[in-house]
Amino acid sequence: MARIIPATEIKALAGTIVGTSEWVEVSQERINQFAEATGDFQFIHIDEEKAKLTPFGGTIAHGFLTLSLIPLLTQLSDCPRPEGIKMGVNYGGNRTRFLTPVRSGKRVRGVFKLLEIEEKRPGQWQQTMEITVEIEGESKPALICEWLTQFFV
Repeated sequence: MARIIPATEIKALAGTIVGTSEWVEVSQERINQFAEATGDFQFIHIDEEKAKLTPFGGTIAHGFLTLSLIPLLTQLSDCPRPEGIKMGVNYGGNRTRFLTPVRSGKRVRGVFKLLEIEEKRPGQWQQTMEITVEIEGESKPALICEWLTQFFV
């Protein structure tokens, strides 16, 4: 569950891991739904029989599906949230690297390291977070990215 603290106190946490999410299953159903939503029907994602013949040994999640789980993983984490937050919006990303494919049925979680938070103008904060999406039972993560969000308090 999120910790609610003043935004000024979150600043002192820069450079540290501030949260870890619960594990979330990346099911074949979720992968198929993502394919429907995006129009990306490459066989490695949706054709279990053909995908068995690839080096992956089965279907894998779209990289962008794994990336799109970040809001859910954030909600399922203990990351601090600014006190009095009215809303938060995505501002963008600096770096995203897809390191290991996520096999259908595997579970992932987010590990959140706060890199920076600064007040852009009164009541508007910009946060840069390094997010590592880990795969349960795997030594290498699925992805690492720097994600920027803005909070309005």
